Parts: sequence; structure tokens; C-alpha cells
Amino acid sequence: MNICPCGSNIDYEKCCKPIIKGDRPAGTAEQLMRARYSAYVAKELDFILTSLHPDSRADYDEKGTRAWAEAATWHKLEILGASGGGVDDSEGNVEFKVCYSEDGVEKEHHELSEFKKDGGTWYFVSGKMAPPKQFIRPAPKVGRNDPCICGSRKKYKKCCGS
Repeated sequence: MNICPCGSNIDYEKCCKPIIKGDRPAGTAEQLMRARYSAYVAKELDFILTSLHPDSRADYDEKGTRAWAEAATWHKLEILGASGGGVDDSEGNVEFKVCYSEDGVEKEHHELSEFKKDGGTWYFVSGKMAPPKQFIRPAPKVGRNDPCICGSRKKYKKCCGS
């Protein structure tokens, strides 16, 4: 059994390969996202172009895409969330992370992708880098002039903050 690279734990022959080869369409935006990742791993780059929405193909860089796919060692795809993109939807978004290595350096690609269904077929429309998540401090921040957290009754800047 050859496990699909998309992370589904299903055999590649039953998971993404039929979508990549055109034997069956992706039923959801997430399925198309998984198939596109698997196409990068399997170097099936014709699928990357055909799964791109026709309105978005003018900006497609075939040489750059091929160079990236062939230079990278693909480690995993992690779907972080999806909105819309279901069987009955016509648009959807998928947030994902891809872990890969280039020249021995591990990298991560975090993207928000937009998908659109035309004529019953899902297409990738565009992707943008996901903004960093806001850091939420677990405890209140201690200011310089606040009482010290150690209980000394001194200002923080004159005690533990110095």
C-alpha cells in the first residue's frame, strides 16, 4: 500500500491519484488542495496548471513551479481549516501549512487559498501568505511602574525588573 502524501492515510491510488489523473473530480475545495499538494510531491505538474482557474492562468510560472517542486523534499501537508468549499458550495477557502526542505533547510509555507467551482469542477483561484497569529499573553503584562510581582512593595523597575 502506497499511502497518499496528502495526509489522509488512504492509499494514493484511491485518494489523490484519480483526481490528478482526471479520472474523478475533486468533490470539495479541500480535496483539490490535497490533490494539488500530492501533485507537487509526485511531480505531476500538469495538474497544477489544469487545477488552476482559467482566469488565474495568465500569472502561472511553469518554470518556477517546476523548479520549486523538483528542488523541494516534501514532508507533510496540514489542513488548518476550511470555510465553504463543500459539495454544494461554489466558493471556498482552505488554510494550510506545508513542511518541506530545500538545500537541506527545513521550511514552512502557510497559506490561505481561495477556490471556486465552475461547471461542477473545483479550481484553485489564488493564495496568499497567512498573517501571523496574534500572540496572547497568558498573564497580565507587568509595567515598569507597577508593584513588583515578588511582593516586595517596590516598583517593578527597581526590583525584579532591573
